[in-house]
Amino acid sequence: MSSATRATAESGTDSLTIVEAVRDGLYTEMSADESVMVLGEDVGKNGGVFRATEALYEEFGGDRVVDTPLAESGIVGTAIGLALSGMRPVAEMQFMGFSYPAFDQLVSHAARMRSRSHGQYSVPMVVRAPYGGGIRAPEHHSESKEAFFVHEPGLKVVSPSTPSDAKGLLIASIRDPDPVVFLEPKLLYRAFREDVPTGRYEVPLSDAAIRRTGTDVTVYTWGAMTRPSLIAADNVAEEHGIDVEVVDLRTLSPLDVETIVDSFTKTGRAAIVHEAPKTGGVGAEVATTIQEHALCYQEAPIERITGFDAPMPLHALEDYYLPQAVHIQEGILEAVAF
Repeated sequence: MSSATRATAESGTDSLTIVEAVRDGLYTEMSADESVMVLGEDVGKNGGVFRATEALYEEFGGDRVVDTPLAESGIVGTAIGLALSGMRPVAEMQFMGFSYPAFDQLVSHAARMRSRSHGQYSVPMVVRAPYGGGIRAPEHHSESKEAFFVHEPGLKVVSPSTPSDAKGLLIASIRDPDPVVFLEPKLLYRAFREDVPTGRYEVPLSDAAIRRTGTDVTVYTWGAMTRPSLIAADNVAEEHGIDVEVVDLRTLSPLDVETIVDSFTKTGRAAIVHEAPKTGGVGAEVATTIQEHALCYQEAPIERITGFDAPMPLHALEDYYLPQAVHIQEGILEAVAF
């Protein structure tokens, strides 16, 4: 647990995958707070398409774990009404690519309610969505469009890369008084385990995490791209003697500007990695933040290693589309070659 984590956890840990940590976070908050509930397609008796809500229906019943019709706009609209009525709903979109019918509910109503009511009302709700490629899923199941949600004032946007962060960030999102879009990198759902604290704890929705310290160049990333970025950083260090710092943003809105800038002022060089298309991506916002706050420290152009400005391809080309460790390594070397 990082020093930035606020914890009221019981002693002990469990070895969990990310999807198990999401389920543990839901179970923990539903056990502690009767206003927390889950709704979405197949989240109840079936336990969710990725089994993230497995066994919650049996534990908490159909009033708090609600199977909904296949209607994303209705799911999010219902969650807004529940939140305004004193509940803390967690709505699941089966995939990020299915969330677009609910986009109007999110940006026109959930995100604006506090402003529209001059602070009289808030919408304490979470929209969970598996996102990203790498699992050989069909069209609309593998998209990484986090920038859509980051652009909207009033929404917080979160993307964990480890099991302990997944649980702590989800609990913090559920407790937050405003709407949170919680993006779960499904490529990592069962990729690895780590020790996750038992009980209730929060990872603040404001702090990036330094996954690897370094002095020569900073790699900024999040979600599923964190692991290949760390592999690339280790390879560059071993093969070229370049000391790479890796910053996992974790919360995309709001950005942790302080950590972004502090790391860059130390290294003077940067590479930004995300699987979403390059144009208009969150990486551009990170690069501009660096320019605005630390231009005098810049030693070289900032590199972006991203997906292509094209729809996510089907299975045969999926690995080519996604930034792999070897591509990230090349981008890091470009950042230090100038």
